[in-house]
Amino acid sequence: MVNLVAVQKPLMNRLMKMAGVTPHTVQIQPGTVMNFWIPNETINKPKKGQPVTTSPPKPDKPVVVLVHGFAAEGMVTWQFQIGSLAKNYSVYVPDLLFFGGSVTDSPDRSPTFQAECLTKGLKNLGVERCTVVGFSYGGMVAFKMAELYPDTVSAAVVSGSILAMTDSISDATLSSLGFSSSSELLLPTSVKGLKALLKVAAHKKLWFPDRLHKDFLEVCFTFYEPGHYSLHVMFNNRKERGELLEGLIVSNKDTFIPSFPQRIHLLWGENDQIFKVEHAQNMREQLGGKATFRGLKKAGHLVHLERPCAYNRCLKQFLSSLKEDEANN
Repeated sequence: MVNLVAVQKPLMNRLMKMAGVTPHTVQIQPGTVMNFWIPNETINKPKKGQPVTTSPPKPDKPVVVLVHGFAAEGMVTWQFQIGSLAKNYSVYVPDLLFFGGSVTDSPDRSPTFQAECLTKGLKNLGVERCTVVGFSYGGMVAFKMAELYPDTVSAAVVSGSILAMTDSISDATLSSLGFSSSSELLLPTSVKGLKALLKVAAHKKLWFPDRLHKDFLEVCFTFYEPGHYSLHVMFNNRKERGELLEGLIVSNKDTFIPSFPQRIHLLWGENDQIFKVEHAQNMREQLGGKATFRGLKKAGHLVHLERPCAYNRCLKQFLSSLKEDEANN
């Protein structure tokens, strides 16, 4: 039987290329590769008789890096943002390790390792400075990038995320949502489990037929290589994603608030049930004077998908303010 979600993916690939990005695989280190969607203009197109270079040309516009959450890879997560930004910005959309075509043989499952690999990949692509936009799990990676690489990350926008997933925050969040573990919430194995995830992630109830839920489970929780879509559930990939969730949890006593030199903008759905708006407001106070907050009404955890026009408008306003700051300095 035809998988309806899989059928749509090649179409989405074409739409993304029309929007200004194309897939590109980068070797980070032996045994570790990451898939990126990178600006079309940075793809080498050598003239006849000229040698092919290995590194894409450097971007010629301000760089924005969109980092996805846990339930889907980059292209699916940011499908409504890429085209909106591509005219004025060089947009890079990575697939984090064990999502999309990105894999590693390293046993490290921490957000720090994801941040290190992502930053190395961007460097290999010629990116020297960027604004990182992170959603949920990707927000934690974005915070780590900003903390570890202030010379590369000039600013960060974070939605539906926190600085670190402490054991107390994890326990309280799961208890309030009625789940026994992060894997039960974020790695559903049934239509019922996927419906439960969507129910807590979205402000408005999302209705899809069970067939579409099933097809989504097969595609979005399955490992595939770029250009090849497999509908066989690969349990090793689920196992490794479960390890990523375990690698998120840190002890309360091991946490601290980094002193970020960058501007940090918290762009939130006011009805987020997973990381409530109070989390964002507390973070703004903890991060100090360079942190700002903007809440969007009638939006939950999936704010960028539920209210894409409002989200894009707020995001571009912040990016424009960064240009103004740079011009004034």
